[in-house]
Amino acid sequence: MSYFRTAILLAGLTALFMGIGFLMGGQTGMIIAFVIAAGMNLFSYWNSDKMVLRMYGAREVDARTSPKLYDMVQQLAGNAGLPMPKVYVMENPQPNAFATGRNPKNAAVAVTTGLVQSVTREELAGVIAHELAHIKHHDTLLMTITATIAGAISMLANFAMFFGGSRDNNGIGILGTIALIILAPLAAGLVQMAISRTREFEADRGGAEISGQPLWLASALQKIAGAAHHIPNAEAERNPSSAHMFIINPLSGLRMDKLFSTHPATDDRVARLVAMSKTMGGAHEPNLAPEPTGPWSGATARTTRGPWG
Repeated sequence: MSYFRTAILLAGLTALFMGIGFLMGGQTGMIIAFVIAAGMNLFSYWNSDKMVLRMYGAREVDARTSPKLYDMVQQLAGNAGLPMPKVYVMENPQPNAFATGRNPKNAAVAVTTGLVQSVTREELAGVIAHELAHIKHHDTLLMTITATIAGAISMLANFAMFFGGSRDNNGIGILGTIALIILAPLAAGLVQMAISRTREFEADRGGAEISGQPLWLASALQKIAGAAHHIPNAEAERNPSSAHMFIINPLSGLRMDKLFSTHPATDDRVARLVAMSKTMGGAHEPNLAPEPTGPWSGATARTTRGPWG
């Protein structure tokens, strides 16, 4: 049902994009809109992961430079039946994480230094399992396409603002053009947010299955959500279009209505995970190495540098 709903929302977003092109230029405008969308999606398919990792100053780590973090990702990827993704660290005090890449064979998991320093080892495993679920479900590519189409709709609306008033625009007129400029990006944003919320719920469920312990992720979500409102993420504030990628909305200082949030309410996500833990009963312990010393060994936040340094 979740995949069906996502497909319907994506189809609606595509139809909106094509419809705007038709209203602006008839069949020719619709064809031009299609070509633009295809070109943008093709570029995003090959380059979006590199762009976002560079945007956040992420640096790749490996078994030598960050053995504990790398081993955890490797073991959880094995649990999920996935190829080993690349592992990146972002020097950012806000606890958060995201996954990117066009497919499981070309995927990456990125975590902030703030995340590793403020959660337990179990909670970190829950977060990484969530991101691996995104990779397994091909959400990283889906959200890239969704964001690209939504951005293209905003671009077309801007074209309408500059060129729409000079002619009839297939009968919509000046008032119709103004409505198009305002409503089209809003509608695209709402559809994009609906898709993002749907995929987050599914990644929570998939991540809990990968780790075998839903409460690990539930506890991490509560910690991250609490910190995200108090610890700013400067790069995310400068690039809000990437906010949907993170496990928790990284934008702080703005109180948005639930309707306009790119993420489900944290309380709703936690409630689902708690319910899932009850149905799983005696959930198996995931295949993880013994508890190490350092910033993963206790429940309270630490100010020491992460296990890679």
